[in-house]
Amino acid sequence: MGFPPKSYWYLLCVMVLLPALCHSQDAYVCSRATYYGSPDCLGTATGACGFGGYGRTINDGSVSGVSRLYRHGTGCGACYQVRCKVPQLCVEDGVNVVVTDYGEGDKTDFVLSTRAYSRLARPNAALELLAYGVVDIEYRRIPCQYPGYNLMVKVHEHSRFPEYLALIFLYQDGQNDITAVEVFQADCQQWKGMRKAYGAVWDMANPPPGAINIRVQVSGSAGQTWVQLSSVVSSEWKAGDVYDTSIQLN
Repeated sequence: MGFPPKSYWYLLCVMVLLPALCHSQDAYVCSRATYYGSPDCLGTATGACGFGGYGRTINDGSVSGVSRLYRHGTGCGACYQVRCKVPQLCVEDGVNVVVTDYGEGDKTDFVLSTRAYSRLARPNAALELLAYGVVDIEYRRIPCQYPGYNLMVKVHEHSRFPEYLALIFLYQDGQNDITAVEVFQADCQQWKGMRKAYGAVWDMANPPPGAINIRVQVSGSAGQTWVQLSSVVSSEWKAGDVYDTSIQLN
């Protein structure tokens, strides 16, 4: 029995290398995406990230649930460019989405809002693309951009003054993650860590009285750093309050 021809080995190499090429070219990763229905085609206010109404309408409703990219909630608020790989139906640039929920599909990384999924399509092709149900995609993480907005801190609706404080961060620019949150305890002159409650929500029982000084650990490709947000939460905070930090984390 002779050896296979050279063309056989070349074809085998191409077959083995194709997934790696898809993963490395322009930093795109190959995957699949589906969508979920909603009456207005926007996101859901009950998403696992804890964003509430913000998670329904941010980015004009082009939002997504993710599974592997959720990262125990650290992935909440991250932005991705998603491009459909059905060229006869899909626009070249795809759609930019914000992660607001956890969602699993049939071997998918993204469960898009109906609006986001429809924006993958060429003009007049949305219904045909929706009929697919699941499509092959490629995606990459991109910096979030919220022109005209600073990083905002919201006192979550589950908070109860003064014994329980839960916080969530909104309009976070850039491509970094918030991986820890601490509150300054003036009585003992030290920082005390908040608990990662779920999604993007951080909480603490019996927070210190007075205006609350916060610092956040920001992690990204350049490493980790702490950013201090002085007296950003007022001494008379209440559930639903939103505070402007006057900075961004990009």
